[in-house]
Amino acid sequence: MDEHGHTYKDAGVDVRNAERTKARMGALTASEDNRILNRSGAFASLFLASFDGIANPVLVLKAEEPGSKQLLAFAHDRIQSVCQDLIHHLINDIVVMGAKPEAVLDTILCGRIESGTVVRIVDYLAQACRENGCSLVGGETSEQPGLLPAGRYMLNASVVGVVDRDSIVDGSRIRPGDRVLALPSNGLHTNGYSLVRKLMEERPEIMEEKVGELGFLDAILLPHACYYGPLRPVQGDSAVHGMAHITGGGIEGNLKRIMPAGTCARIDLSRIAIPPIFPLIRRYGRVPEADMLQTFNMGVGLAMVVDPEGAERLAARLAEAGCHAYEIGEIAEGSREVAFVNALNG
Repeated sequence: MDEHGHTYKDAGVDVRNAERTKARMGALTASEDNRILNRSGAFASLFLASFDGIANPVLVLKAEEPGSKQLLAFAHDRIQSVCQDLIHHLINDIVVMGAKPEAVLDTILCGRIESGTVVRIVDYLAQACRENGCSLVGGETSEQPGLLPAGRYMLNASVVGVVDRDSIVDGSRIRPGDRVLALPSNGLHTNGYSLVRKLMEERPEIMEEKVGELGFLDAILLPHACYYGPLRPVQGDSAVHGMAHITGGGIEGNLKRIMPAGTCARIDLSRIAIPPIFPLIRRYGRVPEADMLQTFNMGVGLAMVVDPEGAERLAARLAEAGCHAYEIGEIAEGSREVAFVNALNG
């Protein structure tokens, strides 16, 4: 220790730099939503609980992080992509309950606050929120040199949504005879990246592969698809009995979360349209089909359980919104399980 002693900055935390960076964030999170009653810099965010057209509002809350995909995204300067991943994943998780997203809070942890990078993160998060009808209302940016090395970032966020109590979609109305529709994914979304990174380490030649028209990195770093836009026209439709966002755990692990007692889902794997990234991963890693199904979405980003009489109409409305939904199974009597029939075509 020199004669002047230690400072907080010497320990790796630059308070002045953090203050300057946070000051730049205020303009980026500005919103036209007049329900936001205060702005950047307050101890907490104030949001007026006023929801037009909703008689009995129920708040829908969710926290999420983009997993180890963010390691690849930051390593290859795909910051906008991973910010979209985070917001889209959050929104999908509440949209399947019938909710509309309202407000998002973010957390940015880093080894050292690099002002340019942090400002880009906040800007991209705010953009993704605006594109989906909600606002980034605040959050936390924390410099943690003891936990993370300089240059390393960890993102997470929370969303608040709202749904009318009479319009909640929780799977309780699912019954035998219902149909299961698949809303397609564009690839990995935000799951399976620990396996993918292991393959990249052990078999780096996979990086040279083309996936359709895309290079390997472009294919695995495609932003998580957001289903809020396509689903808005069918929100509140009584023919929608349940929805499952297919993330970690795959089709089986997520679909059975919404199955009521006395039912099971029978999914025909041969009907699933599989994006080309999945057969490539399976081939390079010699991954068993069961493990692929448990780890990845395999092309089904969201599963919608619907009244059979409304299936065709709902699929048509989704198509009008730019989403090609198609039938992959049905609901039968059972004990809250998901049964697969036939094999994957890929």
